[in-house]
Amino acid sequence: MSGILLAIGILAGLGLLCGLVLALADRHLRVEEDPRIDAVEHLLPGTNCGACGQPGCRGLAERIVAGDEKPSRCTVSAPAGLTAIADLLGVDVGAADKRVARVHCGGGLGRARQLASYEGFESCRAAHLVGGGGLECSWGCLGLADCVRSCTFDAMEMNAFRLPVVNVDRCTACGDCVEACPRDLIDLLPVTQHLLVQCRAPLAAEAARRICSAACDACERCVADAPGLLRMHDNLPELIPGSSAIPDPRATFRCPTGAIRWVVGEQYAEDRAPVERAHV
Repeated sequence: MSGILLAIGILAGLGLLCGLVLALADRHLRVEEDPRIDAVEHLLPGTNCGACGQPGCRGLAERIVAGDEKPSRCTVSAPAGLTAIADLLGVDVGAADKRVARVHCGGGLGRARQLASYEGFESCRAAHLVGGGGLECSWGCLGLADCVRSCTFDAMEMNAFRLPVVNVDRCTACGDCVEACPRDLIDLLPVTQHLLVQCRAPLAAEAARRICSAACDACERCVADAPGLLRMHDNLPELIPGSSAIPDPRATFRCPTGAIRWVVGEQYAEDRAPVERAHV
């Protein structure tokens, strides 16, 4: 009996000692936090989407209060919310180019050549691992909507060609769809970047046109029509980094397949009738 009481006494003493150590540590090691961080976090949308480059709204609030970021860094907040943060801190709202998800594929149903019917788990990642989902084009969209399902902001839907359509008003550039695509077909680009190459197949001429009627066939007409703006790389046109040339929709006029387009607002706006997702 005495042994039990001794053990209880020892445990109680250890508990008191640990409590005293923690109390002293809290008093002497506490880091005082600016109360404005809580206020700014409360004014942020609370989505914790990561589009600002921080792990959550709390992280962005800390950087805004520290002066390392402007309120406009949050692409999800309404203008009134950003103004409220700026007024609270006495800083400028700042300006940030809105970024949105863009899909680099114009193929899809009826355009990309299908070699076999994919029957299996309805997932782009699964289809990609099993014979490429039956498509001859191993670079194109598989159309099974992994990106749509990953979007927590309901900013994507599938159109009649089984290609994802991005709602630019709802898109926050959080990057979830980028991670979800097994073929790396989605990038986060400034909404002001209107010239978009919608193909990732590094083929040329008949080899490209055979796998997809919307594929870039490396004819280089767009490069000729946009001197100083575009260049060819791996049989695909790309913007020249640092170019001072002004983008012009005329670079798309002579494209024989529609692989390069001038996009204003929603991508595939003319094709956006949503359809029920089905197997490729």
